[in-house]
Amino acid sequence: MTDVLWVLVPALLVVAALAAVRRRLPVLFWWLVGYPVVTLRVLTSYRATMDACGLTVPASAVRRATARMMGRQAAPVPPRRSLPLPTGSGLVMRLRMAPGQAPEDFTASADRLRHAWGAHAVHVRLTKPGRLELRLVGWDVLADVRPARRWLRTGPLSLPLALREDGHWHVRDFRTVPHELILGATQSGKSVYLRNLLCGLARQPVALVGIDCKWGVELTPFAPRLSALADTPDRTNDLLDALVEEMEARFRLIGVTGGVGPDAVLTSDVWGLPEEVRPVPVVVVVDEVAELFLAASKDDEKRRDAMVTKLIRLAQLGRAAGIYLEVCGQRFGAELGKGATMLRAQLTGRVCHRVNDETSANMALGDIAPEAALAATSIPAERPGVAVVGDSSGGWSRIRSPHLTLDDAAAVCRDTSDLVPELPRLDSFRPAVAEKPAEPFPAAPAAPTAHPVTE
Repeated sequence: MTDVLWVLVPALLVVAALAAVRRRLPVLFWWLVGYPVVTLRVLTSYRATMDACGLTVPASAVRRATARMMGRQAAPVPPRRSLPLPTGSGLVMRLRMAPGQAPEDFTASADRLRHAWGAHAVHVRLTKPGRLELRLVGWDVLADVRPARRWLRTGPLSLPLALREDGHWHVRDFRTVPHELILGATQSGKSVYLRNLLCGLARQPVALVGIDCKWGVELTPFAPRLSALADTPDRTNDLLDALVEEMEARFRLIGVTGGVGPDAVLTSDVWGLPEEVRPVPVVVVVDEVAELFLAASKDDEKRRDAMVTKLIRLAQLGRAAGIYLEVCGQRFGAELGKGATMLRAQLTGRVCHRVNDETSANMALGDIAPEAALAATSIPAERPGVAVVGDSSGGWSRIRSPHLTLDDAAAVCRDTSDLVPELPRLDSFRPAVAEKPAEPFPAAPAAPTAHPVTE
């Protein structure tokens, strides 16, 4: 009996330790247990799994003739594969498709491959004609998302904002996707995504402009780093006028400076200008865009049409001038008024968190991929921060941004307030920042009060 206990107790301790590691340190558990087990399962059952999923092709004539000479039957041939290589969240294999196979065949069988190999998810990506990348994810990477490592930040106006379900980071690159639409209901994680965006931009030489018609309650905490802030529709109209003037001035600068000199290169945007004369990029964050479209009178309708027209102009022409739009809201639909659909067409980047109605999801992702809109409507309420991201190429993925509190985001903006660039046209819209009040002297302790003694 004693010998059994000496074996059983250490085994139970090892199992308990592995269960704790799997719950608290999934990456370590994957390297210790998950990767060896899944790799062994893939190597031993690869041919049979591919055959069961219909991903094999008949053997060649040479193999069939050789098999007949040996009195055997030629087995179907699976795609050629590389060794399963480990990644930070799973493993990856590169496949060479056989003639007649298509990437859609493997995408349709991804769920069956996931069950056969015991992985959390399987993602298929076409790398080049005839070759695929099969990525297995070992656990739910969206359950606990940590901030990205600094080495992922590759360049200006390029920010890793959220982790994708395949283990890669969703990088917001303004020079590739200049304008973006972010939708999400209350408590869906939209504000956390926006905080990560603002904090990432606050550390770069970028002018941040805020438009928040809810009297500035969402963007006021970031005021120390903002070059301009509009908190009412009237002030927003004036700020958009200043931004349009700034855009026109930059186009004049491009026309005058581009091509000047014997060694100059012709350019059509600010990034082709010499660095010493290149204006700083401007990122305009519009929070709760539906407030701009609301109109209760004829005067409100005229102002709304004017503001939407200016936003459309900035969206159509702003990329070349280094002016980018980040439009946020709880809902976005054609019923908001004239120009809503035209503005949406310019916002090629789409991020849709959990929304309250199917119309907003279709407005955000329906023109990209119908299945992406369906995925957005199925986001559970108990997982805030999960969203569906898509672009004009038709690709989409589920993402989740790391949690960032409002206090931490405001602290980053206070620490980077010295990076606010000089833009004279926006000086009158610079938000007033209240200085931190001095801490009061501690009050003298109150005299103890005598209480009668009672039985």
